[in-house]
Amino acid sequence: MNQAESNPFPYSDTNKRYRTFDHYLRGRFGRKCARITLDAGFSCPHITLNGGGCVYCTAPLRVGRKTEPIARQFEVQRAIEDKKWPGSASIAYFNEGTNTLAPARRLRALYEEALSFPDVVGLAIATRADAIDAECFSLLRELHERTFLIVELGLQSVHDATARRIGRGHDFARFLETYRTLDGLNVCVHLINSLPGEDAQMMIDSARTVGRLRPMMVKIHMLYVTEGTPLAADWRAGGVPLMSREEYVDVVASQLEVLPPQTVIGRLTGDGERASLLAPEWTTKKLVVLNEIDKLMYARGAVQGCKFIV
Repeated sequence: MNQAESNPFPYSDTNKRYRTFDHYLRGRFGRKCARITLDAGFSCPHITLNGGGCVYCTAPLRVGRKTEPIARQFEVQRAIEDKKWPGSASIAYFNEGTNTLAPARRLRALYEEALSFPDVVGLAIATRADAIDAECFSLLRELHERTFLIVELGLQSVHDATARRIGRGHDFARFLETYRTLDGLNVCVHLINSLPGEDAQMMIDSARTVGRLRPMMVKIHMLYVTEGTPLAADWRAGGVPLMSREEYVDVVASQLEVLPPQTVIGRLTGDGERASLLAPEWTTKKLVVLNEIDKLMYARGAVQGCKFIV
């Protein structure tokens, strides 16, 4: 079997039939890059302003938490990554809470500090579509001009009825407004499968709609039921049907088919907080889920983007 037959997808040098973030980063920087997650202690505007929060979110449980200096966080995690991938570079990833929820002056100080750490080649900043003001937009554009930057926007679903049901706090129109304001920047869009009230076709439609926006990256994961969240009570009452692993794998494969082949896939399954995870238990076996997705894509003869239509 030649290289073309073993790797039918042009954006892969392994058996993957979708464009992994690892492949993208190695192509861009010429070496392995590790994401170093940082917690700067941010909350969420939906919680602090409205007293709410998404029904599945654990952020309200962390309000008022104490965090170590980000330099110490980086040092600890970088030491772990050095054992796994000696010589790798780092992406400083602000992923806890809404990481634009501060005056631009404070944000600049945080981002600049992270960029000063050894072997950091870029930043990833997780935030919300309703939490970037004009000064922050300007700061993000400035950073984009001089370093590798990804702005991660949690969308979860394109369906407004779902957004209301889960207490998202903004609609798809607000997401689009922010996405278009970030035009020219690397944007990663987050989607969650198995949200209350959604069937498989709605999840695939979310991926299709997002794909037509041509984002740099997409992340997908399963809905988690976590202790202490509003969703947990509904789940215990039998009001939260969850997808099986087989159903999830089938939907993800279909979502990959309708996403553009150039879009980077940052995640296809996630790691729930095991100590507080109530369901579904199958999500704790991350490699099994990823392998099942690979096998199904192979069995279908499918690759990312094979059903993408502009």
